[in-house]
Amino acid sequence: MYAEERQHEILALARSFGRVSVTELASRYGVTPETIRRDLDALAARDLLSRVHGGAVPQEKLLLKEASLRDRQTTSPDEKLAIARHAANLLPERDGLTVLLDAGTTTGRLCAVLPSRVSMVVTNSVPIAGELADRGEVEVLLLGGQVRGLTQATVGVDAHTALSRLRVDVAFVGANGFSVDHGFSTPDPSEAIIKRAMVAAARQVYVLADASKFGVDYLVQFAGFGDVDALVTDSRIEEASLTALQAADLTVEVA
Repeated sequence: MYAEERQHEILALARSFGRVSVTELASRYGVTPETIRRDLDALAARDLLSRVHGGAVPQEKLLLKEASLRDRQTTSPDEKLAIARHAANLLPERDGLTVLLDAGTTTGRLCAVLPSRVSMVVTNSVPIAGELADRGEVEVLLLGGQVRGLTQATVGVDAHTALSRLRVDVAFVGANGFSVDHGFSTPDPSEAIIKRAMVAAARQVYVLADASKFGVDYLVQFAGFGDVDALVTDSRIEEASLTALQAADLTVEVA
């Protein structure tokens, strides 16, 4: 097979499966890893693939653009509610729980399903803080800082400093994308910093993300699979995807 033919097939495989690895491609075509790396470099030079550790992903997979909070409210509403209900059932069976809620539409669904044993919610989400304060069922602490208009999330030094002084029982963190290669990611560096601080501030950490976000990589990784207790996703997750995640030592809770 000529190099051009092999590269054409590699590009098709990457677009079909979302990523390709050097090791698997070398075995598939009976060539050395160095040959595959040259193929991937050639495709990357033409802006068709983006090189990642151990392989490559389609250029269009490394996303920077972020949908607004309003747009995301109407995406997968039933799946997000199912995820929230399942996540609420993962809370420890004791009173006086402190819970950290990240900004986002999936985490926001938890407002309606939090059990009475939750006594305080800490959040960087202006809409979540407002909804919970309106309900009057739990004490609410809104992290200070700059508010991002796109997500209505507080970010910056003040929010990060406040989180560094906290220790909560459980954190529910949202993600714009997740994959075996890139972990959990988000397009905005300032939000990634806050998400990392949330992960560090909690005894138990659950990432809430619907199945459509699997295989999507955004600019900044905020957590690896080993940094969280589990991913909570919905039943649309494909069996092959579930197997790949579990093989990477990620516990997956399917709502």
